[in-house]
Amino acid sequence: MLKIIKPGILVFALAAAFMPLPALNAQKTPETPTAPVPAQILTAKKVFISNTGVGATALPIFTKADDPNGPYNQFYAAMKTWGRYELVTAPVDADLVFEINFTAPLVGTQVLDAYAPRLELAILDTKTHFRLWTLTQPVEHATRKETWNKNFSKGLADLVDDLKKLAGQGAAAGPSAR
Repeated sequence: MLKIIKPGILVFALAAAFMPLPALNAQKTPETPTAPVPAQILTAKKVFISNTGVGATALPIFTKADDPNGPYNQFYAAMKTWGRYELVTAPVDADLVFEINFTAPLVGTQVLDAYAPRLELAILDTKTHFRLWTLTQPVEHATRKETWNKNFSKGLADLVDDLKKLAGQGAAAGPSAR
């Protein structure tokens, strides 16, 4: 049986369907506040760079390149070029310690295993010895030496860029970022 809807009811139903509902607008989620960067990272002047080495699975990569301290040497050079922090030769003279590390952990599934090379930078407070922050940057795997060097340089540049953003985050915001 076909039921005929009166035109007035149809217009009312359509109007109600397209009317904004205040209850739906009230359900918007508030923005998540940005957590503060530790003050030590923002105010530090002197940094000691610690070479925590290269993971066992990544060591052959740098040994073939005749530079088992490659991540440390290149990170040190990048920090010196940046010039934001004075690099000191002893942790006791530093405000922060930057621990640079390169690993290539084995990751995978039951079907496929692969290495996931990455640079890690841990930032420690010299007074409390607490880890304040850790930055991690993947390095794309490559079999050719030239490609590997390019990928490693990009990963290192990205890591330093992440550090620059972190160290500058609170400075631009002013005192309220504490």
